[in-house]
Amino acid sequence: MSSTVIRNARILDPATNRDLRGALLVADGKIVSLAEGAPQGIPDGATVLDAGGLCVAPGLIDMRVFTGEPGYEYRETLATAGKAAAAGGVTSFVLMPDANPVIDDGALVDFIIRRARDTALVNVLPAAAITKGLRGEELTEFGLLKEAGAVGLADGRHSIQSAGLLRAVFTYARNFDLPVLHHVADKTLVGDGVMNEGPLATFSGLKGIPAEAETIPLARDLQLAALTGARYHAAQVSTAGAVTLMAAARHGNAAVSCGISINNLSLNENDVAPYRSYFKLSPPLRSEDDRRAVIEGLKSGAIDVIHSAHDPQDSEVKRQPFAEASDGAIGLETLLAAALRLVHSGDVPLLTVLRALTSRPADILGLPSGRLAPGAPADLIVFDPDFPWVVAESGIVSRSRNTAFEGARMTGAVMHTLVAGKRVFSHAAASEGALA
Repeated sequence: MSSTVIRNARILDPATNRDLRGALLVADGKIVSLAEGAPQGIPDGATVLDAGGLCVAPGLIDMRVFTGEPGYEYRETLATAGKAAAAGGVTSFVLMPDANPVIDDGALVDFIIRRARDTALVNVLPAAAITKGLRGEELTEFGLLKEAGAVGLADGRHSIQSAGLLRAVFTYARNFDLPVLHHVADKTLVGDGVMNEGPLATFSGLKGIPAEAETIPLARDLQLAALTGARYHAAQVSTAGAVTLMAAARHGNAAVSCGISINNLSLNENDVAPYRSYFKLSPPLRSEDDRRAVIEGLKSGAIDVIHSAHDPQDSEVKRQPFAEASDGAIGLETLLAAALRLVHSGDVPLLTVLRALTSRPADILGLPSGRLAPGAPADLIVFDPDFPWVVAESGIVSRSRNTAFEGARMTGAVMHTLVAGKRVFSHAAASEGALA
C-alpha cells in the first residue's frame, strides 16, 4: 500500500469548519487520517511531504465548465481543460452538455467519461442535456443518462422558457434523484441586450439586460421546485433580487440551491466601460450594488456555490465589436485566486469561500469528495494564500485566452494539486523538494 504523509500544513476543512496546524495521511488514493500537530507515527515506506506551513484543503469542485470537445476542439479539449483545472486547484468539474453533438444521449455521456479518463488530469463529471439538442422542446431519457454516468441535468447556456415543460422536467428528475442545474434567463427580457441595464448601458450606447430577466424565471423555477420536490440548482445568479428570492425559498425547501460565477463576485459593469469584449458575459456583469448584495448572499448562505463559468472562445468571436462578440470567459486557472480577493478584502471568511468551492458542490452533487475526512478521495490542494502574481496571457494553460482577468494582480496561488493522491500540478515557485 503506497502512502504519503503531508506534514507542517495549515489544514482547512470547510465541511467541518476545521482550521488547524497538523498532518494528513494519504494511502491508495484516499485520506486515511488527520492529526493536529506532528504526524502520529509515519508508516514504513511512506513518502513524507513538508507543506512548509502552507494551506492544505480539499480540491475545488467547479459546477459550471464548458469545453470544446466534441466538435469545437480548437477552443478547448478535455485534456487542455484538465490541465487548466489542475493549475487552478480544480480537481473535479461538471461539464456542460453544449457540444457538437450535444451530450443528450447515454452513449455520448459514456464517451465523455471514457475520453476524460484517458486524457484529463482531473475528474470530469458530465451533466447531460435536459432537452434534446438543447432546443427546449423534447425531454431526454433521464434514466438512461443517469445510468450512463451523468451527475445532473442541464441545458448549459440555454434556459427553458415553458413553465409546463419545466414542471415535467422537475417531476421526472425527482423520480431519478437527479439535480437540475438550470440557467435562469427570460429570452424576451434579455432580447438583444449585451450588458446590465442602467445608466452605464445608456451612456455606452449598448442595449441593457434588466435584473428581471433573471429574477422572474428564478421565481418561477423556485415555485415549481417546491411543487414537485425536485433537487433544483439555479446555475447562475447575479442580482440582489435573486439573493432575496433564494433566501426566502430555502426556508421551506432544503433541496434548492444556487451558484454564482466568480466573475460576478469580483467584477462589475464598470469593467465593460472600454467596450472590452472579454467582459461580455452571461449573465452580464451587474452594478456594484448588486455585487455587494451577492457577496452578502454568499456570507449568509443564500448563495451556495462559486464556479468559474469557464467558457473558452476563440479570438475570432471575442475580438469583435462588443455587441457582436460572443459571451463567455475562461476561468479555471483564476478561480481560487479571484475568490481569495474576497478574503483579503475582509468581505468573506476563508472557510466560507472554500466551502462554496468544495463541500457545498459535493453535497449538491452527492460526491464523496470536497472534504478532508477518512475515506474521502485524496483530491487535495496545497496553496499559498499570500503569493503575489499577475495574470498574463503568456502564462495561460487553457487553449483559449479569453480571460476577464488579464493583467489583474492576484494574491494567492495553488502550489500543488493532487487527484486521488497523485500529483497532477506543481507551481514553478513551489518549494524545492516539497511533494517531490
